[in-house]
Amino acid sequence: MSNLGFRPEDVALPVGHFLAGKLVSGKADIVVTSPGNGHILAHLPEAGGDLVDEAAQTAARVQRQSGWADCAPRERAKILRRWADLVERNAMELARLETVCSTRPIAQTVGWDIPFLAEGIRFFSEYCDKVGGDVATTATNLLGMTVYEPYGVTGAIAPWNFPLVMASWKVVPALAAGNGTVLKPSEMTPFSVVRLAELAIEAGLPAGLFNVVQGSGIATGEAICRHPAIGKISFTGSTRTGIAVMKAAAESGPKPVTLELGGKSPQMVFDDIPSVDDVADRIFRAFTGNAGQVCVTGSRLIVQRGVAEALISALVARCGQVKALAPWDENSLYSPIISESQANHILALVQGSVHSGAQELVACKRMNTQTGGIFLSPGMVMVQNSECPLWHEEVFGPVLAIQVFDEDDQAFALAEHPVYGLAAGVHTASLPRAMRAIRTLKAGTVWVNRYGRSSDFVIPTGGFGGSGIGKDLGRQAFEANLRLKSVLMAAE
Repeated sequence: MSNLGFRPEDVALPVGHFLAGKLVSGKADIVVTSPGNGHILAHLPEAGGDLVDEAAQTAARVQRQSGWADCAPRERAKILRRWADLVERNAMELARLETVCSTRPIAQTVGWDIPFLAEGIRFFSEYCDKVGGDVATTATNLLGMTVYEPYGVTGAIAPWNFPLVMASWKVVPALAAGNGTVLKPSEMTPFSVVRLAELAIEAGLPAGLFNVVQGSGIATGEAICRHPAIGKISFTGSTRTGIAVMKAAAESGPKPVTLELGGKSPQMVFDDIPSVDDVADRIFRAFTGNAGQVCVTGSRLIVQRGVAEALISALVARCGQVKALAPWDENSLYSPIISESQANHILALVQGSVHSGAQELVACKRMNTQTGGIFLSPGMVMVQNSECPLWHEEVFGPVLAIQVFDEDDQAFALAEHPVYGLAAGVHTASLPRAMRAIRTLKAGTVWVNRYGRSSDFVIPTGGFGGSGIGKDLGRQAFEANLRLKSVLMAAE
């Protein structure tokens, strides 16, 4: 694509909450800064308990009065499909809003994020009239059934790394299932989802069914989790915050939660791989995509000794080819770090590991840019044992920790993690070895001879253990926004 570049100062930002179909301002307490140049973009209002209450009560009232849950399911589907069409028609505007304050380069928001968003809306629209109840086997004088119904209002708390896509994974299945919803985007990436909500109303969604409240997790997120009118919560973020979300939902309900949390995902490479270069490309993308700021980042490399030297050399060469350009430059392919505090955290983890004995193969360091953006170059570290911080702690940055193995059993032992179980990658030409990996690895997703999601929305995603509860995407994500009611009727 060409002519994608833009000037960030030319982008009109929708600053505020989005309630009952209108942009709502308030006391501007939160500073929003662009990681692409360090400039202040806006001062954002923060929703406290009163505003969250207004958003939740509005969603509940509109959900009841509009007939959204009671209309013919295909009518809901038509509105969602029109919404997807509008997303595509306004792709450039949404992409610029996404890029200006997030870590997503414009070529990627235009080429992947927005098309993925539109197709995701269409995918969940197709479930509107495809999921129903069952007739149970009972005595002949009884009629037993199970029926699904929406919760009424769901709460969604989305992260900053893929603002539109992650928000849509929570909001769209909730709406498709007949719910209203209240979304809190990250306070670092608050703009694009407001425009997404405006387009939903333009498509025919009743105003007030989908509300956006801005603010921090401590104030706004907590209020969403504890609101009595919100029947179900979906959250993506750190494991520590996920525990707090689950606690708040339990204390104020209890109410169900879907949590996609942290990860420290292994990539296992065996010495039977047919092409070192192909595998190096996969592994490099897996730990540098979005500058490593992805929950499923493949940040642990477990490589068999016979191929280790060649693979590591190929990865070192790729690290040296990265260029730091402003996200709104059409040639930009590498993401900035979301904030100064996150950059400092990444560098501190690297230095702590090196001081404790890890060998730095490629230094992760700040990259100079003409724009003043926050960029860190990809780093690679050889660790001596699983106690190294880079081996067991989620970095959320472009750093690969490496251990070498000789026998298969050793590889599977190294792949174990005491907390996380989000994803794993296996690179091998052996089908029996791949099958063993699929059954042995404690991870919610296992990729074989690839690393990363496809556009097959039907495949759910989610983790085990400290990496979360429940699933995003797939039929499972749609059904998570419905509750099951049992019916037993006497045939008098």
